[in-house]
Amino acid sequence: MKYTLITPFLAAVLVSCNKTNSSNTTTVTDANTPVETQAPNTNYKPAFEGQTRVPRVQTTTPFTSTLITSDLNGPWAVTTLPDGKLLITENEGYLVIVDPLTGSISEPIKGLPEVDDQNQGGLLGLTLDPDFENNRMLYWVFSEKASGGNHTAVAKGRLALDNRSVEQAKVIYRALPTYDGTLHYGGRIIFDKEGHLFVSTGERSDKETRPQAQDLKSALGKILRITTDGAAVPNNPFYNQGDALPEIYSYGHRNPQGLAFHPETGDLWSNEFGPRGGDELNLIKAGINYGWPTITYGIEYSGDEIGTPPIQQKEGMEQPVYYWDPVLSPSGMAFYTGERVPEWKNSLFICGLSSTHISRLVLEKQKVVGEERLMTDLNERFRDITQGKDEALYVVTQAGKLYKLDKK
Repeated sequence: MKYTLITPFLAAVLVSCNKTNSSNTTTVTDANTPVETQAPNTNYKPAFEGQTRVPRVQTTTPFTSTLITSDLNGPWAVTTLPDGKLLITENEGYLVIVDPLTGSISEPIKGLPEVDDQNQGGLLGLTLDPDFENNRMLYWVFSEKASGGNHTAVAKGRLALDNRSVEQAKVIYRALPTYDGTLHYGGRIIFDKEGHLFVSTGERSDKETRPQAQDLKSALGKILRITTDGAAVPNNPFYNQGDALPEIYSYGHRNPQGLAFHPETGDLWSNEFGPRGGDELNLIKAGINYGWPTITYGIEYSGDEIGTPPIQQKEGMEQPVYYWDPVLSPSGMAFYTGERVPEWKNSLFICGLSSTHISRLVLEKQKVVGEERLMTDLNERFRDITQGKDEALYVVTQAGKLYKLDKK
């Protein structure tokens, strides 16, 4: 199919202060100039220095963006198979496999449960079993129709040897209560090193459901930790607390669509959509309350304040490590662990939807110290990103495109 060079990103070597540690080498173009230059939506003050608008950084290794195909149909998640091909969820309820060398797309893989693909719903996050090469098990998130509306659900099944179907697919978890809405499902899913699943859920957006992000008897607005059979993990923070769901790992989230483990520290990071302003990057800790909707650095889409009076800090509620105003609209994210672009080592790459760029964040000691915008000239809504077997980054867009991002 299509395999066309779209644009080179040649970054000039800059003569300025270098910030270096054992993991990152990056160039700060101006220690006083952030990458964001637009006015914020609010006059809220950050809780600490470096919580927003950190210095701009720039990659010095020449790299390129290559269009692999533009024939996907609403892709939402992408992950790398052991043979180097890419397994992709499409919003309407299909799985497909793409060969990154040729751009060829498989026929839709059969056997998945029906999805409710209204608005933000559909087939969402996807992950492979750590022992996939032997058991071929897949785990995915989708919005499931139910009496009274729909909800975020988690399912599993075995990818057939011919890659044409998923066998014995079954739902293992439902994030209840069901709600008659079409927004904020969360939907990202990853394995931890113990072989358990972390799953993100949204609070379903409406003012009626927002308070459930603070409700420990509700699975909405949470990051959950479950076994591969859908049960709560016994050492979860609320496992023995009778008035809380035992599967809850953290709470007070709005619409988290990104989950990733730091490759060296093992820290779990998540991003989530704020309203108008206040998109967040959070370091996820067991049992912690991340504040939504009680505290936020954003306002309503209408311009109204959230809360009377609006507050951004409250004792017992965790601050975001970083936030954006104006918004990034963050979705999928991944840490770079390759060697081909040395400056990217351990950087966090976050897909931006309304912002139409990939944000590269440089982290040091659990703080963001630099930010770079990539692929800005393509005007794409970036949905998810993964690292391939070849150490390149592969990115899917809402418009159905797959790009490769790699050293030139």
